[in-house]
Amino acid sequence: MVVGNMHSYSQVISVFNQCFKNDLSTELVRGGHEPIYIPSSQAYPWNRVVFAYGYFSSALHEVSHWCIAGSERRKLLDFGYWYNPDGRTPKQQEEFASVEVKPQALEWILSQSAHYKFRVSLDNLHGAADESAASTAIFKNKIHAQVQQYLLQGLPKRAKMFSDALIAKYRPNEPLDLSEFNQEEI
Repeated sequence: MVVGNMHSYSQVISVFNQCFKNDLSTELVRGGHEPIYIPSSQAYPWNRVVFAYGYFSSALHEVSHWCIAGSERRKLLDFGYWYNPDGRTPKQQEEFASVEVKPQALEWILSQSAHYKFRVSLDNLHGAADESAASTAIFKNKIHAQVQQYLLQGLPKRAKMFSDALIAKYRPNEPLDLSEFNQEEI
């Protein structure tokens, strides 16, 4: 996978906004330290998927959350999700992992769609010391199983639209194949 100049944040913004800004009144926006989803308001007519710093992978991750969120959740700030910051307890980390399987599976699919390296994230650098290789492997297994399910049974509609647009931009005439998703590489 390529990581570099061909994957600029402005490109992913352009692809996303071409897909969704007019039809779903949603735009992808480069933000600062913390990503967030901001629904439209009287003051601003578009929903905003805000990703961190201009990182390509952050954009794909935040879009993955947006692709999963239902219409009611898309009316709520940050989809109404709770978030415990870095430094979670083992129980909090287990809860985090359980809700991150689907978005990270979609992020992996979107990353492959853009020929971009996906890295699984436990997002808990300062958490409990007992986060073992075994728990990481279990998390990776769940993500891999979800990727297989998505590719065999179909992606959510918005995820499919965005994946197809990324494929057209970054790997035209090269559709995704299940064999590309090797969990040892994440």
